Amino acid sequence: MIPKFDFSGLRQARWQQYAARFLLGGVVTVLTGLIANQWGPVVGGLFLSFPAIFPASATLIERHEVEKKERAGLSGRRRGRQAAALDAAGAVYGAIGLAGFGATTWWLLDALPTPWALCAAALVWFSAAVLLWWLRFRLSARARHATRRAELKSRRD
Repeated sequence: MIPKFDFSGLRQARWQQYAARFLLGGVVTVLTGLIANQWGPVVGGLFLSFPAIFPASATLIERHEVEKKERAGLSGRRRGRQAAALDAAGAVYGAIGLAGFGATTWWLLDALPTPWALCAAALVWFSAAVLLWWLRFRLSARARHATRRAELKSRRD
């Protein structure tokens, strides 16, 4: 599976869903600010790698998938969970990449001019996120192959 942009979901969402995302994202951002104010920017920065809208988007993605399957007369619970899990995996990969961005920025800001340090850090973030996604794809493909081979072998026996 290759990641791609799909804007069709924008038409399916209701304004309440966008409001929930905005509100939950704002709450997470404010909490991160309070943590940074209490314990300093280094600790607060750790919480910035938590995607602000992830909790709202995961539940909304699951609900969309369940509703779509139910309109077709099927149970969509499993598909909804799978879609939310895929979104969660993407959020984790992005957060790991963002941690790499922060570490690279912290390391390079004294050695390079700010624009160069930020460009290098952005490259680290992008590379880490894409590499993790690719590794997941390759490992899941291997697991599917191993499962198929085991099924074929058990049928032959």
